[in-house]
Amino acid sequence: MLVPSDMLGAQSRLLYQLNKYYGERVNTRQSQITKTIREVCKVVQDVLKEVEVQEPRFISSLTECNGRYEGLDVVSPNEFEVVLYLNQMGVFNFVDDGTLPGCAVLKLSDGRKRSMSLWVEFITASGYLSARKIRSRFQTLVAQACDKSSYRDVVKMVADTSEVKLRIRERHVVQITPAFRCSGVWPRSAAQWPAPHLPWPHPALITEVKAEGFDLLSKECVAMTGKQSAMEGDAWVISFVEAENRLLVGGCRRKCLSILKTLRDRHLDIPGNPVTSYILKTLLLYECEKHPRELEWDEACLGDRINGIFLQLISCLQCRRCPHYFLPALDLFRGKPSPSLENAAKQTWRLTRELLTNSRSLEKL
Repeated sequence: MLVPSDMLGAQSRLLYQLNKYYGERVNTRQSQITKTIREVCKVVQDVLKEVEVQEPRFISSLTECNGRYEGLDVVSPNEFEVVLYLNQMGVFNFVDDGTLPGCAVLKLSDGRKRSMSLWVEFITASGYLSARKIRSRFQTLVAQACDKSSYRDVVKMVADTSEVKLRIRERHVVQITPAFRCSGVWPRSAAQWPAPHLPWPHPALITEVKAEGFDLLSKECVAMTGKQSAMEGDAWVISFVEAENRLLVGGCRRKCLSILKTLRDRHLDIPGNPVTSYILKTLLLYECEKHPRELEWDEACLGDRINGIFLQLISCLQCRRCPHYFLPALDLFRGKPSPSLENAAKQTWRLTRELLTNSRSLEKL
């Protein structure tokens, strides 16, 4: 046998510790989040029902399907994003020429009249469908709906932001983001994915992911922060959440992400929020490329994958750069203050050193 027996013993001890951690800490976190989701979705659905009464173009797409809410993303245990899918994007061309990393604009197709669009009053003089104008109208409607909602005593709008955010029972924050779903198409700015020489993902999965497409979200665009541009605010943020989830099927990938998120909530929830669960998901996707064989995502390798992702995170924090998985020109650390990234690098190193050197570290983490 090429592997020293004590090393195999250490690996199986680590797997035992990880499974115990998953059974205790991760499952507790997940069941708490599930409970919170049910609680906040009742309130959000009620508010959105009121919005729809006032403005039938904003139809709630927050529905439960097989115990999961469509369009809901968990940002952290007390922070959620609900994507509200709009319809009728048909008369617009999707333009992502790379001038705004991570963003695209929707421009009236040549010869199409504004009046053919359901969103006629949100189209700028240059023919762009303005993400900011739609969000501003939606924000007004949500504020009015909160006053009329049967939950008005427990829900209030978060002020001082152009985003539509609700604070529920003073404990939870839910961002509601108007969006268009773009299925069956793939953005030009992500055309370099996947790199041709990489064995992962396999061609069938690539086809599936590209068919999943992407979403265009009306939210503040990090790429635009501090820039003055004619298109500032009109641009839509490109999101690949569903495509990313499709890539994480199989092996211990999802289990790995759940453990990373739990460790993040407990040890890397740092002022300035430099390490988001989305950054961990991104680094997990890069780890899948580095370890393309399915046997490298076997349960027995779980400890190695987690350590590898944390070491990669330290490197990104020290370099002050974390490229988006599908849009590498977009830096996920953009706009984050340097001291916050420095602090996160130290904290992550402490956590990783503990995991690497102490076989029983998970008992107290």
